[in-house]
Amino acid sequence: MVLTRRHFLGLSASGGLLPYTATALTNRKHSSSVIATQRAPSITRHAKPDLPTIMLDPGHGGKDPGAIGVSGTYEKHIAEAAATELAFLLRKSGRYSVVLSRDEDKFIPLEGRVELAHRHKAQLFISMHADALQQPDVRGASVYTLSGSASDHQTALLAQKENSADRFAGPAFHGFSPDVQEILGSLVHEETRHGSAYMASSVVHSFQDKIRLLRHPSRHAAFVVLKSADIPSVLVEMGFMSNHLDELALRQAQHRQHVALAMQQAIDRYFSSRFGGERLAGGRLL
Repeated sequence: MVLTRRHFLGLSASGGLLPYTATALTNRKHSSSVIATQRAPSITRHAKPDLPTIMLDPGHGGKDPGAIGVSGTYEKHIAEAAATELAFLLRKSGRYSVVLSRDEDKFIPLEGRVELAHRHKAQLFISMHADALQQPDVRGASVYTLSGSASDHQTALLAQKENSADRFAGPAFHGFSPDVQEILGSLVHEETRHGSAYMASSVVHSFQDKIRLLRHPSRHAAFVVLKSADIPSVLVEMGFMSNHLDELALRQAQHRQHVALAMQQAIDRYFSSRFGGERLAGGRLL
């Protein structure tokens, strides 16, 4: 006998299909449960590990313009443009989670930048700058790590100038966060110090033959923004706004892209060598 739709409706109304339907649904549910149970371990087994988080920190911003170039360029705009370019390259690679301390022209106190890095559980902190010196003939990039004393007089003046950026924050800022104050008051862990030093050397290595460097490009001083107890941190001076050639170069998108590409290579080298398991091929992680 051919069962029409009406027969099925009638059987359903009379209860004739209910035992079969209930059994089928039960079996289907049991089957799905078994499949889910069998597949669950493989899903967990093949889950991708969390990507390392990098905090990029464009210097200055908002009411704090930073250095002002010989032709009127603001450091805060150069820093933001370069950090945005680097963030784009790092995200495009798919190897990192990238957070910017600011992605617009706004003021963030120095210690607030440290707190942001901790909030996002960053594994690397890079502050990007283009400062000014009293000597207009000095030009070239350099990289700085934290130290209780400055490596030279020029670096001491730079640190003093950068640390004074919090004059824009107002007198109430230093009660901003007890946790941050505790972090800033603690000694930098030995592992963090080594990590910062290795990242600094990676930047210098990547900049060589690509970006003009100072004669002694790796330096150190007591920069407030680098005072994280457990996050390797460096401050990169991409050049000096007080030098008209550096300022001219940093105003050009192509030059900033060269800087970003060299920085990406340094970051790849840092994570490859520091955490192992990966190999470098042409400056990129496999």
